[in-house]
Amino acid sequence: MAELQEQHILVATFPGQGHINPALHLAKRLARFPSTHVTFSTTISGHRRMFPSSSSEELHHNLLTFAPFSDGHDSEITRSNTSFSDYFSVFNRLAPLSLSAILRSFAARGRPVTSILYTILLPWAADVARDLSIPSHLYWIQASTVFSTYQHYLHETTLVAAHVDEPHFTLSFPNLKPSLQIRDLPSFFTMPPDHPFYPIFETLMAVFDRLEGERRRGYKPKVLVNSFHALEPDVSVEEVELVPIGPLLPVLFEDHEVEGGNLFRVDEKEYMEWLDMKEEGSVVYISFGSFSLMKKEQVEEMVRGLKESKRPFLWVVRKENGGGGVEIEEGDDGMVVEWCDQVRVLAHRAVGCFVTHCGWNSTLESLVCGVPMVAVPQWTDQCTNAKLVESLWGCGVRSEVDGDGVLQGVELVRCLELVMGEGKKGVEIRNKAKVWRDKALEAVAEGGSSDVNLKAFVDEIKIKELIK
Repeated sequence: MAELQEQHILVATFPGQGHINPALHLAKRLARFPSTHVTFSTTISGHRRMFPSSSSEELHHNLLTFAPFSDGHDSEITRSNTSFSDYFSVFNRLAPLSLSAILRSFAARGRPVTSILYTILLPWAADVARDLSIPSHLYWIQASTVFSTYQHYLHETTLVAAHVDEPHFTLSFPNLKPSLQIRDLPSFFTMPPDHPFYPIFETLMAVFDRLEGERRRGYKPKVLVNSFHALEPDVSVEEVELVPIGPLLPVLFEDHEVEGGNLFRVDEKEYMEWLDMKEEGSVVYISFGSFSLMKKEQVEEMVRGLKESKRPFLWVVRKENGGGGVEIEEGDDGMVVEWCDQVRVLAHRAVGCFVTHCGWNSTLESLVCGVPMVAVPQWTDQCTNAKLVESLWGCGVRSEVDGDGVLQGVELVRCLELVMGEGKKGVEIRNKAKVWRDKALEAVAEGGSSDVNLKAFVDEIKIKELIK
């Protein structure tokens, strides 16, 4: 049996903020295991935004090696002027070649990669790993429930298509609670093939093709999931073994400031000092993530609702995502910032509610901090997450939008009063939020379900390398 001095895990991810965050949290967690070296790899353009002051492409930082691959759009300007269809066409052709070259370089330098973990928009990473005889595993950075819906969709495509115009048609999938309506499914399932974002869906489905390929070769794929058992105990998928290892968040591992992780510059406004002056549980925090675009009408309705609610608010909206920005009138008790440290904000005692698009990272961060949610889902997995928040976990409410997808100010007021008011429902929602905070912390604590799962996974891949 060969002796393995140090295993070398490479974590590869797509260059989006919602992908980089969970991938980086996992990489930093893995780097704390004995005799384990970890390399983090995203595109060159993403790497340069993470480390704008660095002149080196490969660098060592906070226990990790960062080795970016080229996607054919190393210039941010070039990528921003490219359609999704053209981008993924080049990305899926050139990125595998670049990552393969990185892996060969590590091997030539006596530091061979012994295992690859890849996130949801990198199906080709599994092909690269197989070509170089390196074990690989998918790291699913969405909910286990969402993974299950994709597997069910593969068998129920016709049923979903038949009811695409019936948002309240209910589907009952085996081993999945609660029942989901068409409007609760990932938006890709009802998206026409000519939609600009459809190439993202095709790339996602390619991930499931690779998993099915593993099954045909006689292996049951093991998929890491950024979730925890108590959160989704009834989810099981026959085709793969789901391994909940989350929630992987910096606040849980005394790693509050994830230096190098932000693709956007944190606003210099003193928002934490502003929060310090507010009463406990009084502030409404609003953020729809890094990607969601806000119509001008939506901005106006949000302003109208916040003004009518008479609650202090902290609102994250980047100028390019919010119709040129938001102006606060004199006398309004609010602050608008372009970007912030969301975990720090959610963990602050003054924050009493999170108005969120319900991206999975934001949902987990809210759960971990015990903050109830007003869900305003936009697309992809967000509608499914919103359903879970309201119907399964009971720690928030899903808002209703008009026919144009706009959250009206009066509806925002209703939701805020429901979640933050003194009525019976509001008290229940806030109590549930605290319960899920405790369960999340328990899962990742020493000996917790996710802690045990991750340790077992690392031990398993180490043993497999030893007996090769």
